[in-house]
Amino acid sequence: MIYPYKDKVPAIAKTAYIADYATVTGDVTIGEESSVWFHTVIRGDVAPTIIGRKVNIQDNSVLHQSPHNPLIIEDEVTVGHQVILHSCKIRKKALIGMGSIVLDNAEIGEGAFIGAGSLIPPGKVIPPHSLAFGRPAKVIRDLNDRDRKDMERIVKEYAEKAQYYKSLQKS
Repeated sequence: MIYPYKDKVPAIAKTAYIADYATVTGDVTIGEESSVWFHTVIRGDVAPTIIGRKVNIQDNSVLHQSPHNPLIIEDEVTVGHQVILHSCKIRKKALIGMGSIVLDNAEIGEGAFIGAGSLIPPGKVIPPHSLAFGRPAKVIRDLNDRDRKDMERIVKEYAEKAQYYKSLQKS
């Protein structure tokens, strides 16, 4: 469902896919070819949430903010199942693994990979093109070509799946 919050209405690109039973409310912008999957909640009722192009926000994720502290997700980001993102910055082509939590003022660098179940504490900066894992997350190593290709594959597959499911909504 898509809801306004007071005077703020979500701005969702025509090519974006919002799954049934997902909720998007308030000051939220979702870019071209992005997807928001089943039972995800994106509440823009405290500060803006800005989601770029070809971003996939997978099932059961929760996106929210603190006052005067937006949530920003750049282009071609993968957000795995049951992720919590709160007033952080996710740079382009990053991947946030299933069940991870990224808290206020944390920044995930361009092309970084956050391993499943990780906790990124407030203010933590994960460098570009690195693998971080744990609670709290620590950088394990730099990403290799195989990692990057797999991350690109996921973005591509979710963009294709989103268009398939979007075509079913029109029926």
